[in-house]
Amino acid sequence: MLAGMSVFDLRQWLADAERAGELQHILGADSVLDIGAASQLNYRRKRPRALLFDEIAGHDAGQRVLTSSLSSPALMGMSLGFGAGLDDQGLVEALRGRPARWAAEAPRHTATQVAGGPVFDNVFAAGDINLLRFPCPLWHELDGGRYIGTGCAVVTSDPDTGVVNVGAYRIQVQDDGAAASINMEPGKHGAQHVRAWFAKEGRAPVAVSLGHHPVFLLVAGTEVPPRISEFDYAGAIMGEPVPVVKCPDTGLPVPAESELAFEGWLDPDRTRPEGPFGEWTGYYSGGITPVLTAEITGLFHRSDPVSLGAPPGKPPHDYSYMRSVMKSAMAADALISSGLPGVAGVWCHEAGGGRSIIAVAIEQRYAGHSRQAGYLAAQHPVTAYMNRLV
Repeated sequence: MLAGMSVFDLRQWLADAERAGELQHILGADSVLDIGAASQLNYRRKRPRALLFDEIAGHDAGQRVLTSSLSSPALMGMSLGFGAGLDDQGLVEALRGRPARWAAEAPRHTATQVAGGPVFDNVFAAGDINLLRFPCPLWHELDGGRYIGTGCAVVTSDPDTGVVNVGAYRIQVQDDGAAASINMEPGKHGAQHVRAWFAKEGRAPVAVSLGHHPVFLLVAGTEVPPRISEFDYAGAIMGEPVPVVKCPDTGLPVPAESELAFEGWLDPDRTRPEGPFGEWTGYYSGGITPVLTAEITGLFHRSDPVSLGAPPGKPPHDYSYMRSVMKSAMAADALISSGLPGVAGVWCHEAGGGRSIIAVAIEQRYAGHSRQAGYLAAQHPVTAYMNRLV
């Protein structure tokens, strides 16, 4: 491990990916014309690599964007501490039983607050903040704007219990770089926290990490059980607590080794037009709608920061492989624990975004066995969300 870095440092991950031959450098790309297109083509390669864009047109060298960080068995295995040598089936088998174990072990890996970290190497206050100083790609041709947050980790808290949630919600640059809209689906934990803050205080604090180790993207985009912080869940995955720092205005935690982060406040009356945006279904979602927009009060970044991009799109896309593998392991565990015998394998296809098309293989043992497997897979809480075909 590189000196002074924890297992959660993205720069350690980049060094490991370089050694494993899983990192490809792309120089001189344009953030509007090239980064999204190159990333989309990369997902369709037989062996996708992680792409690190540098010397981006209009930006200083060193202001980088990383995509495809979880797009193959090797990259997923590296990010979870399994190594880079597993194939699809081996990765699913390695993950069997782990999500439940991580949830059980999360309380023993509570995030550790530290006094400072590299994320505070450069600090900017309100009035000096411009997100457009950093590469903000136009990920899809007809997107409604520049999205700095796709592989992001949006931090909210329960105003009553203080439990922290980390979610992945798309973030569009607003007000010429001084603000950012955060599109939280109403049913997500982050949106529930925001509504609770509005009811109690009239405004809601929010913090966002925009560049970090891919494990934070994985936990932010996975169904972590309620009342368990994704930071603690990530600690259980990696076997040690996440070092976090407290943002000075909101008091919310972000990873101490985050590359780029901001904090601010959401107000129910402060919205900006947002979208459309190319989504994981392969279609542009919605149209232009008003979305809650953060008043950014602090911006923090390491020198030469790396933003983490994870744009959705027509599968395969940036995180469709991650979702397929994680959901396949969780679905197999769920079906077996429900009492269904003879489960030989489960695969949640990337063509369905890891959600909409689920294949279940069984060793047929009795009349109605396959129908029972189909009904259980269609309606179990682990697999029912966005499920269309079993």
